[in-house]
Order: sequence, then C-alpha cells, then structure tokens
Amino acid sequence: MSIHSVTQNNAITLTKKESKLTTRNVVVRGWFLPVLVLILWQILGSVGILPAQLFSSPLLIVIRSNELIQSGELAKHLQISLTRAFLGFTIGGGFGLLIGVIVGMKKRAEEYLNPSIQMLRTVPLLVITPLFIMWFGFGELSKVLLIALGAFFPLYLQTFLGIRNVDKKLYEVAQILEYNRLEQITKLMIPASLPNILLGIRLSLSAAWMCLVVAELLGADKGIGFMIQDARSFMQTDTVFVGIIIFALAGKISDSIVRFLENRLLKWQDSFKA
Repeated sequence: MSIHSVTQNNAITLTKKESKLTTRNVVVRGWFLPVLVLILWQILGSVGILPAQLFSSPLLIVIRSNELIQSGELAKHLQISLTRAFLGFTIGGGFGLLIGVIVGMKKRAEEYLNPSIQMLRTVPLLVITPLFIMWFGFGELSKVLLIALGAFFPLYLQTFLGIRNVDKKLYEVAQILEYNRLEQITKLMIPASLPNILLGIRLSLSAAWMCLVVAELLGADKGIGFMIQDARSFMQTDTVFVGIIIFALAGKISDSIVRFLENRLLKWQDSFKA
C-alpha cells in the first residue's frame, strides 16, 4: 500500500471521528438545559418548595406515566390523537401545497384567491372553533377539519413564496428544453422551492399539533387533550404533565423527521453554518 493511500485512509478515519464527536457534542448540549431543569425541579419538589398539588415532581410524573402505560389508557388516547393529527395535516397540508403551486404559477389565480386566503389567515382559530362545532358537531369531522385549517396556511404561504422566488433564468431554460406544464412543476418549481416547502411542512406540523390541543380541549371524549382536561378536573397534576410531555415529544419527533429530510434533500445548498 502506498504512502498516499495510507494518508488518505487516515484522513477519512479522522474525519469520521470528528463527525461523531461533533454529533455527540450537539446531543449533549441539546440535553443540557432540559436535564438541568429536571434536576432542579426534582430537588425543589423533594424539599417541599414546589407543592406536589401544583407541580408534580419528575419522579411522580414518571410513576404516573408508567401506570398509564400499564393500564393501556395512554396508548388508547395517543392513537386517537395521532390519527386526528395525521388526517388533519394530510388534508390541510395537501391542499396548502396544491393551492400554493397554483397561485404561485398563475397571476390570475393569485388575484382571485390570495386576498381571501390572506384575510382568513389572520382570523384566530379559537374564533372559528365554535362555528365548526355548530356546523359539524362534536364528532371527529370538526376536529380533523380544524386541524386541517391550521395546517393549510403555513404550507400554502411557503409554497407560494418558494415558487415566486424561483430564478427567472430557470424558467427560460425550461422553455428552451420545451418542458410542458407538468414537467415545469415536477422538475423545476418543486425542486427549486423545496427549502420553502420543507419549512412550510415544519410550520404546518406545529400548527397541526396546536390545533389538535385546541380541538381536544374544547370538545372530546378521547385523546390526549381529553386526558389532560379530565385530569385537570380532578386536580391530577401528574397526569396533566404527562399529557403535556406527550405533545412536546410528538411535536419534537415530527419536527426532527422533517429536519432530517432537509439535511438529506438539501445537501446541494451552500448555506451558512454558525
């Protein structure tokens, strides 16, 4: 084996080790603040500074979550909440992407649709919720549609902006290559708008989780939101915290999945990394 090959292999090995160390450091730094808060919380709860009736200690929350898991109650509520969030995000995000592409491509569509959509976007969802209940009742339809409405606007807006920010020279190249409309969308507009679209997906997922909480707290007999509302009625603070942590973890996991896709799909971007 030549000296050059040995040197190259050593360089690759060092690069892999540095990458692993960097990933490990990022994970440690990310967990530093949550772990510190949990330790302080447990200490303050153990000495009685934080009353258990209002601030259950992390240990009590872990015990309660284990009880809910063992009884199967947590899995039942979580499955229902995840189904609602997935359906709402799929419907709302799908329409947001579709209409964002149409409005971004067509000036006439923007003139007809965009003003009304922007006006509806400014209306708080809590104001619309009573209407949804009056129109669709307390069933699953009203909850899914409320989540879909919340997920629609972020993805619509980011898709619209992404398409409008595509370099005009790329359209000229597409005309030279004689792309039809479908090819323009699939080979030019969507790939060029991908950073905005992925950002819109992240924002839509966050909106879907928030709308899920609102929908389940206002009227539901199943789901994590209902579990929180029911526990609040009986002053079961530990169960309330379990529900809050479930929502936080679900939101974080879904956001991390999209960020992973961003890192995989946007490798070509030469962006600033602090």
